[in-house]
Amino acid sequence: MLLVDLAEQQSHEPISLKSIAERNNLSEHYLEQLIAPLRNGGFVRSIRGAYGGYVLARHPREIVIEDVLLALEGPITIVDEDVDDGLQALWDRLRSAIHDVLSSMTLQDLVELRQGSSQGYMYYI
Repeated sequence: MLLVDLAEQQSHEPISLKSIAERNNLSEHYLEQLIAPLRNGGFVRSIRGAYGGYVLARHPREIVIEDVLLALEGPITIVDEDVDDGLQALWDRLRSAIHDVLSSMTLQDLVELRQGSSQGYMYYI
């Protein structure tokens, strides 16, 4: 949500973690823990100073969700690879499906999904 918020603001002005935390009802301390791997991964840039904060380092269409998750969480695993439960084909298909979704979605896609869900629907009779 930190990256989605930065993308939604569409500003070249730095945005503070405090304002992101308030808008998204998240802990500022939690966001502070996330920002270092996001900065190291090249997703955000920090700007120092009294009016400092964070901006996206790349356009939202260039930020792939799978890359973000890998930077924050490491490799995604479904089950312990050493377990022989006779369901390896299931786990392989599930892993492939998750990879396909995450590698095909960008930060811009998440922004559009979030904006679409907040607009609601109008029904006419």
